[in-house]
Amino acid sequence: QVQLVESGGGLVQPGGSLRLSCATSAFSLDYYAVGWFRQAQGKEREGVSSFMAGTGLKFYADSVKGRFAISADRAKSTVYLRMNSLKPEDTAVYYCARTAAEWEYGLDGENFESWGQGTQVTVSS
Repeated sequence: QVQLVESGGGLVQPGGSLRLSCATSAFSLDYYAVGWFRQAQGKEREGVSSFMAGTGLKFYADSVKGRFAISADRAKSTVYLRMNSLKPEDTAVYYCARTAAEWEYGLDGENFESWGQGTQVTVSS
C-alpha cells in the first residue's frame, strides 16, 4: 500500500533552518514525482516543491526559490525538503504527496494523491 509519512517539523526562529522528511513505501521514486505542499491557517494549499528522482526534474514555488532544496535518497525511499532562511510566512502544515500517474511532475496539487498527515512548521521569534 502506498504510504507517505512526514516528519521534521517544529518551532524555529526567523532565519533558521529545518529539514523535513517524507518516508515513502510501495512505489519507485524513479517514476513518480513526490511533492511538498503547505497550508497555513485560514489559507489555501500551496505547492512548494516537487522532485522526480528518475529524471532529476525539480520544481520550486517562487516564494521559496533560493531558500528551499528538495532531494531524495532512493535507497531509503525518502524525500527531503531542506528549508533555510525561514520566514514567519513559511508557517504552515507541510504535506508530501505522490503523483497519481507515472511521469507526471510539477506543482499542481490536482496531479497528486496519497497525501501524508502533515508536519507543523512554525517560524516565530
